[in-house]
Amino acid sequence: MKHPLTIGIAGLGTVGSGLLSLLEAHGARLSQTIGRKIVIGGVCARDRERARTLGIEALPWFDDAIELARAPGIDVFVELIGGDEGVPRAAVEAALKAKKHVVTANKALLAKHGATLAALAEANGVELNFEAAVAGGIPVIKTLREALAANEIQRIYGILNGTCNYILTKMQEDGRPFLSVLGEAQAKGYAEADPAFDIGGFDAAHKLTLLASLAFGTLPALDAVYVEGIQTISAADIEAADELGYRIKLLGVASRTPSGIEARVTPVLVPRNSAIAQVAGVTNCVAIDGDFAGSLMLIGPGAGARATASAVASDILDIAHGGVLPPFLTPVAQLRPHIRADLSQHQGAYYIRLSVVDKPGALASIAKRMGDQGVSLESLVQKKPKSGTALTLGAPPAPVILITHPTNERAIRSALAAIEQDGNVSERPQMIRIEKL
Repeated sequence: MKHPLTIGIAGLGTVGSGLLSLLEAHGARLSQTIGRKIVIGGVCARDRERARTLGIEALPWFDDAIELARAPGIDVFVELIGGDEGVPRAAVEAALKAKKHVVTANKALLAKHGATLAALAEANGVELNFEAAVAGGIPVIKTLREALAANEIQRIYGILNGTCNYILTKMQEDGRPFLSVLGEAQAKGYAEADPAFDIGGFDAAHKLTLLASLAFGTLPALDAVYVEGIQTISAADIEAADELGYRIKLLGVASRTPSGIEARVTPVLVPRNSAIAQVAGVTNCVAIDGDFAGSLMLIGPGAGARATASAVASDILDIAHGGVLPPFLTPVAQLRPHIRADLSQHQGAYYIRLSVVDKPGALASIAKRMGDQGVSLESLVQKKPKSGTALTLGAPPAPVILITHPTNERAIRSALAAIEQDGNVSERPQMIRIEKL
């Protein structure tokens, strides 16, 4: 058997504790599989005295993650601290400079500094692996780096945040409003006390940044991702979408277009009978369209101690087997700049919900504004106002649902701006893209 593979683990929260549990359960078997014993050469965390399900008393303790990253006996530095600056960044850089392999679950760090860290790993001939940074236990990074490496990827998209998917699922199943379900998600631990990073779409944007870089051979470009969250999705939207044969999902989508890469995280309508519409609760999924392999979809747990620890362990085992791949598959020097597509030229159909005021000619004016921009309507449904009465003189604003034929985003936004300016709606129009799957 070869000399042991010694790992140092910085961060003993949910994922770090899950990794210790996995190694305790399967360490002996994994050592036999790879022909090398896996040894924990050191651990580091913010609070040494914190109660943990697994004892760490027998493990070498480091007060400083950077010191652990540089420790002479460490072969693989596992960064599970989180955050894009400060200690996690300094520790990863220290490990790479010391010619240590690095495994991380830190999507924020890689989305912001991935190119710099990848270049450092390549210069020192070591691995920078990050399977756990995207979609938890789903092996999407390995799929892109290895299984689909011979393909030209046309599009990659998916449900990349379990918190948002849980909220939208429960709104659909229970007919409850957003804030009610958000409170339940927080009580169950699916959402943080401050949920903005999740429900605002930013968590998914970090993940999509990494997927787009791997899929298209471009430099990671977080700033190029257009982001909308799910805060504006109402029970009325969920109900209307269902009646029209759709489900609402928060998707991260990156695709090649003639003008560049369109990367966006937004709520979208997907056909109710599509596979992605059936992905419920906190489950994640990633779909990949390759030119030779065709369309693939990977579905599984996107977070949690066990699933994410599984992904971390997979990266460690890859290192144990030997061989070094560029972190983003293409060497950093050959990664192309990310040319951002003009989202105003996005082509597709749209769902529009309007709260139309009670005045003569309002609907005719709305239709005219759409026609002025060349927007053709597939359907227009006037629903009863909340009072249950029909749209008559003096009635409250009535919900009107429009579905457009494919058009471009500039046209639809211009039409909606004009409709607002005309005073024919009582609140800002709701616009949701319909995703062609």
